Amino acid sequence: MAEATRAAFGRALVRVGGTEDRIVVLDADLASSTCTKPFADKYPERFFEVGIAEGNMVGVAAGLALAGKIPFAASFACFLAGRFEQIRVSVAYNRANVKLVGTHAGIGIGEDGYSQMGLEDVALMRTLPNLVVVQPADGVEAEAAVEHLVRHEGPAYLRLTRQKVADVSPAGYRFEFGRAVVLREGRHLAIAASGAVVGHALVAADALAGEGIEAAVLNVHTLKPIDAARLTEWGARTGAVLTVEDHGIVGGLGSAVSEALSETGIPVRCHGVRDFGESGTGDALYAKHGLDAPGIAAVARRFVADLAHPRERGHATGTRRGA
Repeated sequence: MAEATRAAFGRALVRVGGTEDRIVVLDADLASSTCTKPFADKYPERFFEVGIAEGNMVGVAAGLALAGKIPFAASFACFLAGRFEQIRVSVAYNRANVKLVGTHAGIGIGEDGYSQMGLEDVALMRTLPNLVVVQPADGVEAEAAVEHLVRHEGPAYLRLTRQKVADVSPAGYRFEFGRAVVLREGRHLAIAASGAVVGHALVAADALAGEGIEAAVLNVHTLKPIDAARLTEWGARTGAVLTVEDHGIVGGLGSAVSEALSETGIPVRCHGVRDFGESGTGDALYAKHGLDAPGIAAVARRFVADLAHPRERGHATGTRRGA
């Protein structure tokens, strides 16, 4: 059943809270939106509402972690990114066992507009040496990721959606930290997607198959550490990798994959948000930025065509061709 990954997070938090009493939860006046309210209702003595003071929330979470607790500190992804200095020093530098949870990520949140959209959060979090970054693609994976992060020793960033996302995890799915999931095999192109756009990438691959383009689809749920081995494997099998993400084009999944494959010779094309967000329905914004299935299929189609005709591609991008 399609659901927002934040909803699955909230459900998992209540469940794991019953098995591990070191878990505490902090929120910054957004408990209903981040879905931490069920935990607050179930375990009020382990829930801390700090008000509109995200920087303070991060500092308190770090202190609780250093005192032996397992804190989950939740807010909108954009508000956590805005407190990067506290995260950098109090959490990452101290190797504090804090689980930062950024909900309402990307343009998919819709009408609230750019001031509420986390489009730079992954880029920032990836720069911190001791902090891992996880972005589940559906509810099943979100619950499994929460369970893993309780056991994971060290700081982490969990990126979640406001909007409902399609179910993509296969039956009997088991979350493997740092291991990309091959959801579909193909031979002409590997589409590496993360988070809310994974479902759209699968639909795009179905459409491309009808045109004779067989695209593999990889769900890259762990953005740091990136699964360089599996990305290299599928890039080599298909000849190229297209990354797709609901995040700014700089510093996110595309950058991570480009870094991982930089010495392999495998062509990589990055597809994401290239401008500031704006207000509109999530569906309309995905269509405008080419992150829905037709948009992803169009980008993939052009990439495959460019790979088949590199001389024309070079001319189109302004490189000089021999006479």
